[in-house]
Amino acid sequence: MGILLDDAVIIRQSEKEEEPSVITVNCPDKTGLGSDLCRIILCFGLTVVRTDVSTDGKWCYIVFWVLGKPNTRWSLLKHRLMGACPCSTLASGISYYRAELQNPKPSDIFLLKFCCPDRGGLLHDVTEVLCELELTIKRVKVSTTPDGKVMDLFFITDTRELLHTKERKEETYDNLRAVLGDDVITCDIELVGPEITACSQGASFLSEAIAEEMFNTEIPDENQNDEIAFKCPSITMDNSLSPSHTLLQIACQNHKGLLYDVMRTLKDYNIQISYGRFTTKGQTECEMDLFIMQADGKKIVDPTKQSALTSRLQIELSRPVRVSLISRGPDTELLVANPIELSGNGRPLVFYNITLALKLLNTPIFSAEIGRYMIGDREWEVYRVLLDEWEGNGSSVSKRKIEGTVWKMLMNWK
Repeated sequence: MGILLDDAVIIRQSEKEEEPSVITVNCPDKTGLGSDLCRIILCFGLTVVRTDVSTDGKWCYIVFWVLGKPNTRWSLLKHRLMGACPCSTLASGISYYRAELQNPKPSDIFLLKFCCPDRGGLLHDVTEVLCELELTIKRVKVSTTPDGKVMDLFFITDTRELLHTKERKEETYDNLRAVLGDDVITCDIELVGPEITACSQGASFLSEAIAEEMFNTEIPDENQNDEIAFKCPSITMDNSLSPSHTLLQIACQNHKGLLYDVMRTLKDYNIQISYGRFTTKGQTECEMDLFIMQADGKKIVDPTKQSALTSRLQIELSRPVRVSLISRGPDTELLVANPIELSGNGRPLVFYNITLALKLLNTPIFSAEIGRYMIGDREWEVYRVLLDEWEGNGSSVSKRKIEGTVWKMLMNWK
């Protein structure tokens, strides 16, 4: 039987808002654990300012220093982090990791559909409610009717695995009515099959030129757009400092989810971290020193493997998400894409940040869709947002500013 002690995760909240809180994780190890923990921390909107990692391959000890928000639900965060930690089995006084206990069945998918009068910022307000309820958006189809109503379809999963119950559905309805108002026409939740969120081959709605620009694997010119400018990360590998590990050193510009981007890339390459340290320098720069090894316990000495990992990290750290604004005849469509982990996880809160940026710009949304597509050799989550640029809506934001604002919101840049 799997056992996880209650002190596997300890959170010490800071007394001052400007000082970091400390999260300590002490549990059995597994490849990709750091990625899973970082993704949960990102889901809660926390910013990691420092991290120390130490493991012997069987047991790990990780400390995160994070900056939270006044409304951070710390007890729920602890519960979610505990859920990501591998269980151990006690036998003859020895604790060891039980891998077969760590593969839960896929979550049920539900369709949330509602119709109500449209208003500015409505889509973001609904997205915020779903995030607070821990309902994960897997796919979306939003449209506006000629008479000013919206018909929204959200394909969601429930982190709490309770959406099949009457009580959980009523809780969801009540929270949605609070933002939709009394004029809601219909609101319903029903169970649907998993095929509804299946990955599609290719993206037929993208021209070859746009697909090449958005999904290429080359690092773009740093000065191509001042609104989304970045600094190319410095990445080096050294095999001379440890007899059993490769030292991976990264110096780069900081952004929201940076540590997650590093960890998910190493997880996809099946790379294990034995010791590591992540620190921020000022508001914009950060450094990482990670002692890593392959799944077979050996260093990364093959130049081809070193080059492949270095190139992938450079791409993931300079372009963790792709943002583009394109013209479709008289209409303008915002495209945002992020790569999917091999485990099937997507980047959290992307749709939340997109809709928040557009709400702050007072830019109305005419329709929106989320889907997963196999483009090249990678799976991508693509967000399509058709903007309402009718002259009478009062929106006069330039396309360049929209693209830059969405990018900065996703990166948490000023």
